[in-house]
Amino acid sequence: MASGHAAPSLRKSLLLGILIPILLFVLVDTYSLYRQALAAVNTAYDRTLLASAKAIGELLDIEGHGDNARLRAQIPYAALEAFEADNRSRMSYRVSDAQGNWVDGEQDINLWRGQIPQQGPYAALVDFYDDTFRGDAVRVAVLLQPVASGRERAMAMVQVAETLELRHTLARQILIDTLQRQLILITVITVVVLLVVGRATRPVRRLSEDLEQRSEDDLTALPAGELPLEIQPLAVATNHVMQKLQHLLDHQKRFVRDAAHQLRTPLAVLKVQVQSALRGDIPAREGLEEIEATVDRATQLANQMLSLAKVEQVRQQQDFAAMNWAEPVRAIALDLSALVGEKELDFELITEPCTVMAHEWMLRETVRNLLHNAVRLSPAQGALLIRLAKDGDWAQLTITDSGPGISDALRMQLFQPFAAGHMHSGSGLGLTITREMVLALGGTIQLNNRYSGEHCIGLDACVRLPLHHA
Repeated sequence: MASGHAAPSLRKSLLLGILIPILLFVLVDTYSLYRQALAAVNTAYDRTLLASAKAIGELLDIEGHGDNARLRAQIPYAALEAFEADNRSRMSYRVSDAQGNWVDGEQDINLWRGQIPQQGPYAALVDFYDDTFRGDAVRVAVLLQPVASGRERAMAMVQVAETLELRHTLARQILIDTLQRQLILITVITVVVLLVVGRATRPVRRLSEDLEQRSEDDLTALPAGELPLEIQPLAVATNHVMQKLQHLLDHQKRFVRDAAHQLRTPLAVLKVQVQSALRGDIPAREGLEEIEATVDRATQLANQMLSLAKVEQVRQQQDFAAMNWAEPVRAIALDLSALVGEKELDFELITEPCTVMAHEWMLRETVRNLLHNAVRLSPAQGALLIRLAKDGDWAQLTITDSGPGISDALRMQLFQPFAAGHMHSGSGLGLTITREMVLALGGTIQLNNRYSGEHCIGLDACVRLPLHHA
């Protein structure tokens, strides 16, 4: 069932993954630049305030002597005009003695109560702070200025206050300029990212278009070598899946073709036999016996073709488990003991525990097919041996019969579908199914004649599967 939420596109994910961190960085960087610019503006204007305070301090002197000595200030307003940048800011001052008593300037400037920094930025007894004056925010510089006149000495406190209109205007202009530059930078980065992401995802879009235009039965490999390195593993995995699908499709087509071809013959024979029996060409019992034999052969063929289809299903599922091969060998030998008894065969079974990774049905069918052929082809009172033993890292099953053996040419064809070893001996699918099961389990199968001199005295069917080490 399809999900209700659409999966995010690779293009969108890349764009968001790149642009969002860049945008956050630009915002943080903009704020940092603005703070640095504002600090630089304050430093520059604080220097102006300090120069104003020093200019005022140089105009102070002391009048009187002894206990009558006091500070005197004769400061024209023009002394501050040189430090006012324009009419957007206003400067005011207050001069006080060491005890804070007003000497000159604006009396309503709040008296400074702070402390001089131990390591200030300037080589002077100066402090800067923010305050209000007549309802306006101001920046104040306070300078402790020594004053000397003759033999009299005194300490003056000079406060110069400046309104912040010009500072705020300059800070806003710096912020606007910074935002404009950052906006241009974001635009350039966005365009570059769009171009780069579009170029990077172009092979994926081209691959998608190629897959969309393919026909339903086109399972040819994708050109993995032309794709970027990051996408090549996906293409290789896709090719692997398509190869599996092609194998399944070929197997299905071959199965349908073989089934149609092989079932057509017994059905045609059955039709002829029924018509012959209806016309009375042969006795009824003989006709029924022939029909029964034909039905048996057709049933055997259908069962074997279903087994061949099941082999491919089990191969794809890989539903294998560790199991002792000796158990299905003994079980199948017991199942076929009646056939062995009918021919009075000299039967011997030798097994040892052999653990292999396999599917139980495959092991049983492999043993059943080989043992059934050996019993069927062995002469009455002949010898039949089943041996299961370890051989290095392999488990080896050998079924030795005393039958007529097979020619070299016929042995090469026995593993091909519908290649029966003898007339009326079967459909020719038993060994094909056996070989497919053995290959699916990672093993090998061989049919070897045994000779005494120049005479063949039997056949060895040998199956080897890799041992499973826990």
